[in-house]
Amino acid sequence: MSPARVKCPTCRRDLDWETAPFRPFCSERCRLIDLGAWFSGQRAIPGESAPPSENHVTEGQTSKGDT
Repeated sequence: MSPARVKCPTCRRDLDWETAPFRPFCSERCRLIDLGAWFSGQRAIPGESAPPSENHVTEGQTSKGDT
């Protein structure tokens, strides 16, 4: 049986699933590009926004205990 071939989600390069050390990515570079997209908000899981926290400090305000 031949190993499964998949495409890197970042660059679309073919790779062997069984031997790819950064799977599902072809390289650490592609993995970091994807991670950066999540951090910057370019990628997100659709859904409702979380409600604001009661302990949220807005600009100009101090939280309890601050002097």
